[in-house]
Amino acid sequence: MQRNMAMSFFQRRFFSQQRRTQMVARRVLEPCDVFLNHRSMDTKKTVATLLYDHLKRHGFNPFLDNKNMKPGDKLFEKINRAVMECKIGVAVLSPRYTESYFCLHELALLLGCNKKVIPIFCDVKPSQLRVVNNPKWSEDELRRFRRALEEVKFTVGLTFNSSKGNFSEIVNSSSDIIIGSMIELKNEERMQRKNLQIPL
Repeated sequence: MQRNMAMSFFQRRFFSQQRRTQMVARRVLEPCDVFLNHRSMDTKKTVATLLYDHLKRHGFNPFLDNKNMKPGDKLFEKINRAVMECKIGVAVLSPRYTESYFCLHELALLLGCNKKVIPIFCDVKPSQLRVVNNPKWSEDELRRFRRALEEVKFTVGLTFNSSKGNFSEIVNSSSDIIIGSMIELKNEERMQRKNLQIPL
């Protein structure tokens, strides 16, 4: 009797662990829904990570570099794939955002792939954002980065002042907008599929 109970306990534990592993594997293989574009030193420990965790709890599969990448991943390959697979991009723009090649590259790629981008202006006004003339960047890259930054500066977004605001408010507001945008995109996809199915 005790042996059967012990076997039953181990079987349940084994199958429970196996189910969890399958769920994690399935989730890893799924493309990301939301790409979080941010300057690590400015917003990773605040807005970006809080937003990532909040979206994850709501069943989304967001992409945040330090959460989705592991040793051995090819940086540009992983980031570019996540951008191309995502439905929506969230650009958390901060005072030192434009100093980062990766931030500007991701933003330009999001807009180049015609992704909807929701800007969050964190401790910075849109008019304060300018691409720095980094001699390591080619003229083509600078042009691409400037064009992307100008486009996002003239996109309606959220503003947040971390010295006066509450992080949970910006995370909740952002999440509501992201969820609403995801619903809109799903409805548009459904309508397009429906229109394709109408016989002539």
